[in-house]
Amino acid sequence: MGKEPQSFRVFGGWSIGGLWVLIVFAGCSQRDSRTVITLWHQSRPAEQRVLADEIERFEAAHPTLRIRALYKETEELRSAFQAAVLAGTGPELVYGPSDVLGALHAMGTLQDLSEWYPEPEREDFVEGALTYFPKMGGSTAKELIQIGDRFGNHLALVYNRRYVPTPPATTDELIAIAARNSLDEDGDGRKERYGLVWNFTEPFFGIPYLTGYGGWVFEEKSKPPGGSEVGETPKPALDTPGAVAAWRFMQSLQRLEVVPKNCDYELADSLFKTGRAAMIINGDWSWADYLATPGIDAAVAVLPVVSETGQPMRTMFSPKGYSLNVNAGPVAAAGAMEFVHHMTSDDVQRRIVHELRMLPARRSMLEDPLFETDETLRASRAQIQNGRLMPTATELRAVWDAMRPPYQALLGGGMTPAAAATAMQRSAEKKIEQIHAEATPDGSLAAVNLAGLVLVLGLIIWQRKNFVQFCRDWRQNKLAYLFAFPSIVCIFAVIVFPFFYNIVLSLSNMSLANYRDWRVVGLRNYAEVFVDPNIWFVFWKTILWTAVNVAFHVALGVMLAVALNGPIRGKSLYRVMLIIPWAVPAYITALSWRGMFDYEYGAVNLLFTQAARFAPVAWLLGMLGLTPPVNWLGDVTHAFQACVMANVWLGFPFMMVIALGGLQGIPQELYEAARIDRASRWQQFRLITLPLLRPVLLPAITLGTIWTFNNLNVVWLVSNGGEPFDATHILVSYVYKAVFNQYRYGYGAALSMVIFFMLLVFSLLFLRRTRATESVYG
Repeated sequence: MGKEPQSFRVFGGWSIGGLWVLIVFAGCSQRDSRTVITLWHQSRPAEQRVLADEIERFEAAHPTLRIRALYKETEELRSAFQAAVLAGTGPELVYGPSDVLGALHAMGTLQDLSEWYPEPEREDFVEGALTYFPKMGGSTAKELIQIGDRFGNHLALVYNRRYVPTPPATTDELIAIAARNSLDEDGDGRKERYGLVWNFTEPFFGIPYLTGYGGWVFEEKSKPPGGSEVGETPKPALDTPGAVAAWRFMQSLQRLEVVPKNCDYELADSLFKTGRAAMIINGDWSWADYLATPGIDAAVAVLPVVSETGQPMRTMFSPKGYSLNVNAGPVAAAGAMEFVHHMTSDDVQRRIVHELRMLPARRSMLEDPLFETDETLRASRAQIQNGRLMPTATELRAVWDAMRPPYQALLGGGMTPAAAATAMQRSAEKKIEQIHAEATPDGSLAAVNLAGLVLVLGLIIWQRKNFVQFCRDWRQNKLAYLFAFPSIVCIFAVIVFPFFYNIVLSLSNMSLANYRDWRVVGLRNYAEVFVDPNIWFVFWKTILWTAVNVAFHVALGVMLAVALNGPIRGKSLYRVMLIIPWAVPAYITALSWRGMFDYEYGAVNLLFTQAARFAPVAWLLGMLGLTPPVNWLGDVTHAFQACVMANVWLGFPFMMVIALGGLQGIPQELYEAARIDRASRWQQFRLITLPLLRPVLLPAITLGTIWTFNNLNVVWLVSNGGEPFDATHILVSYVYKAVFNQYRYGYGAALSMVIFFMLLVFSLLFLRRTRATESVYG
């Protein structure tokens, strides 16, 4: 590289310097002198409007403070907050339910709020509104971790008074009312209305049945933190006579055909809003929407008493409140807690009752006359008085994960109540053990440290000439390197650093117990990956998933490209239409396909049912095992097929575009010569088209294989996180669940590195064996 003129270098240097000065001064002129308090929250739209009003009022009364509120979804808030705290940053305040506090406290991400709320001030809070945890390090003292401003997240019975004039008081009455309202009006075997609906996919919605038969998620003698002994680990209690009886009662509702065969949250919500369900069990977050829905006359009632036991169906409930980031400095923390005091003041608590129809955290507000006149508030308060405070123990997440697959299998008819209870208990015990597992350094640690040192030294020696050359070029071409510097920083920040950081994490004991003080322990995580009995089943399923998808992508893509490359009318219109599946965001497409695969109301089953009226089509569908209606999302095999169909729809346009570009580069003279030699169309395709498409198709197949192997979106969204029974996972979704549901960060990093090396080896071998980089004319 030659030298640029001295005048150009001087001018370039002054230009860059002047630009930086302008940026700095522009930033200074816009600087806000107020202390900024960032709040991450999970508030619903109606709650957000109240929050925005209160922020405006607070800032007017505190001119030196500014509250910056950002909405986050539940999982996004939890995972992003953990990552931010680990990096030493994050919002000063987080707002949400108390069920995630166990994990956040165990990770050391939250501050003790006791100094801002002395004991006399806490006396006016309703029991359970303040969440405590034992101090870290085995102390008997407790820390105040969350200040609640309202109660909620509890289930109740919502009924349509057009069909149900009086709500049921017992489960016998519930069954009778549901049976009267489960109607097949046109006799086509598909019910136009169901008596009762709820979410079949989440075990949280099964808790009222469990408590109604005297069951609970933990053993009563080992209560979770907030009332536990220091160091005590809650023990699951999922395999009890009460649990078996509860699951048996739930299955009986399906046998009586008063509930749908499959029902997730969206379907249950839609059925009730459209008048196709007489009753729904749903949470307080949904009631305002139901009460305002035109065409139905909704009302809220307490869940009934179980006739068999005489016990009420008790729902879980939890406070929603504010917690303080451990990284918040003294000034920011003081400002943040001023805002929390404002949000728990009498005025704001009154707004929560009157505008949001939610239960306040302050005892004094429970005397509000509205509780006597408003039916919804009265029912909500009665249901909470009948309920149980949701445990805040970290182990609760393991319990939910353990309950989910058997719960879905139970309601899908694939498991008996006794087998489901046994499977829940065993899985919960195993997952709790995994959460608390401590990885200690093993014999491989010294070898890992030595290997790392050798690799670093080897890299320096290997690249020493390039380092020397860089130093020479830097002195001669500073301006060129300055222009390239931002892109180099970006590449390092988003590719190089995360890659090597992930390698280090894969060798560490980073987990729930060692979130902020993790250390390298050796190859233990890799050993655990290869001895995990579930990994190999998921691995072979991932291979099948990838092979089937890529085969269909290539076959459909090439076939459509050949058709579009021919002399057909409306070619431009067809191209636009066929590119739409690729252009629409995968998130939207996956959720749309999930809706179309619904058992009773999905477009796919409705289409199959209409088509099956013709004998040849019915015979073909029967041969394929797709006799309608197909239980697409409730059967393991069909759920996997549904995921494949959705991904084929998403993936074939890419191969079509690549193949179409390759076809347009093939000389037409070759086809003319082949026709003169009387070659058939198949011979032309096999001997001319395919060989000349190879240079463009093989790299595309390699990319498609990698993308499909790592395609989390479709599997996660179409199957709703691996449903049914956690049986539709591929490796990447298995990693996701291990990391974010069980806090096994070291194990997840190791598994992700194993996946990386699998794909790296495949790509190198595939490209070499197929000679994809060689010229086709060589």
